[in-house]
Amino acid sequence: MKVTESKEIILNCEKLERRFVMLRNGRIEAYEIERDDKMPKVGDIYLGKIVNLDPMLQAAFVDIGAQKNAFLHYHDMLPGNSELIEQFQAEQDEDLARRGISKNESLSVKRRKRLAGSSRSEAENQRRRRRISTADIPSIFKPGTEILVQVVKAPISTKGARVTTDISIPGRFLVLMPYCEHLGLSTRIEGSSERERLRKILADLELPEGMGLICRTVGAGRKANFFKNDLEILLDYWHKIDEDMEKVKAPALLFTEPNLIERSVRDFLTEDFTGVVVDDKEAYKSIISTLKRMGAKKMTGKVHFYNSAVPVYEYYKINDQLREVFQKELHLPGGGAIVIDETEAMIAIDVNSGHGRKSAADQLDFILKTNLEAAEEIARQLRLRDIGGLVVIDFIDMRTQKDRDEVYKAMKKLVKDDRAKTKLLPISKLGLMEMTRQREHESILDQVFNPCPYCNGTGLVKSALTMSAEIQRRLNSVLRDRRYKDVGAIRVFMHPEVLARLRNEDSKLLDELESKYKHQLSFRIDPLMHCEEFKLVDPETGVELV
Repeated sequence: MKVTESKEIILNCEKLERRFVMLRNGRIEAYEIERDDKMPKVGDIYLGKIVNLDPMLQAAFVDIGAQKNAFLHYHDMLPGNSELIEQFQAEQDEDLARRGISKNESLSVKRRKRLAGSSRSEAENQRRRRRISTADIPSIFKPGTEILVQVVKAPISTKGARVTTDISIPGRFLVLMPYCEHLGLSTRIEGSSERERLRKILADLELPEGMGLICRTVGAGRKANFFKNDLEILLDYWHKIDEDMEKVKAPALLFTEPNLIERSVRDFLTEDFTGVVVDDKEAYKSIISTLKRMGAKKMTGKVHFYNSAVPVYEYYKINDQLREVFQKELHLPGGGAIVIDETEAMIAIDVNSGHGRKSAADQLDFILKTNLEAAEEIARQLRLRDIGGLVVIDFIDMRTQKDRDEVYKAMKKLVKDDRAKTKLLPISKLGLMEMTRQREHESILDQVFNPCPYCNGTGLVKSALTMSAEIQRRLNSVLRDRRYKDVGAIRVFMHPEVLARLRNEDSKLLDELESKYKHQLSFRIDPLMHCEEFKLVDPETGVELV
């Protein structure tokens, strides 16, 4: 008997934040948080202004009105800027003409003026005929130039957003590309006949010259009218952006991605979902309206408004599962465990056998089983925590290449449906698997937590023994310093735990210092002092001795 799979979206809407969870058979498979801040989000489109160019980095820094200037790589600057390129090439032609070079070697100024009224696609073709190199970028995009950009990577830590001029606007079934003529299909759409049918539908759509489309995975099996309606919505968005671009002054936000509620419907909700549960009346109405606008009126019956005194995430037992997102160690069903460390340079994941050790005869099978369990949980945790960059996984050592290949193939299959792009390398002889995962946002951990002001995020502070040694080292230095030869006594302020160490285990060492230098030493507690801080003071004058 085939067991029906349950897939649900649970949306929690509050004043300060909105939360999205996707459940598969009651288990969390995806988790997102959205807060009302003014930080640039992936997909936002800005009219920005170039602040400066850095030839060493091969990049421009663009003011988009955020705290940090956005990063725009040279190779991301050419799409959508045909007019600037035309102007640059026209100036080149004028310069060539002034120097007496034959017009046959370069397009004439009159030809350039005629091209100014031509379509973007003609200009793109012209650019291809006369290649623009990175050396030309500083001459085309000078500081102060206004430029239309889209955020492809949100600000992370101290870095500003990363942007591109290759604009794309996603809809329910299509992605509109205003500056690219390409017509394409999602690689996840299978079946040659279905792909051919979709290509024909895209080719028959009335699309303005110079623009392109990509059919999203959810478009598989849809009729032509769904794509037509979606295209009309996307073109309306683009025409509004195009009009506003002439009215505003850079930096200005021209288009922002829909909020988490609408994105959840647009990007996740398909026929295989059991339903959507939302605990806010306005959000419920917004989802119904969005589905109708997208031509998915039949799916409105799957949307349910949750109205109960018990919080929706408690009712669905989601909070208990979410606690795992912030745990460093996670236990596996077979007795093993994985330990996840997020660092600035990489994500390090260690797989341990735990208490599930078996006899020597069963050891190889147990190791393989534990590693396969770990691979499944690691793929899930990468999605839940939304962590990316370089990931290094230290699997339990496997003796045979066959077992290593099996774990590698399993991991490839597990990350295949991850919405973030991933690249995976086979397990090395050292038992390490290296992979990269696209990083578009701060991880869930970074969104929810600030670094500890006590340990600055290291998770460690100096021990009382270490601090006692540092205090004695400082006392030795001060007592030998001629500047303080007339100081008769020294008072030391410190954290209570450090003083407890000095008065007990290290009391004899302090007595030796007093007798050696003929100074009176006294010690005081300062409960507000950090455990790694202390200060030496002249009790008569109150001056700190440094």
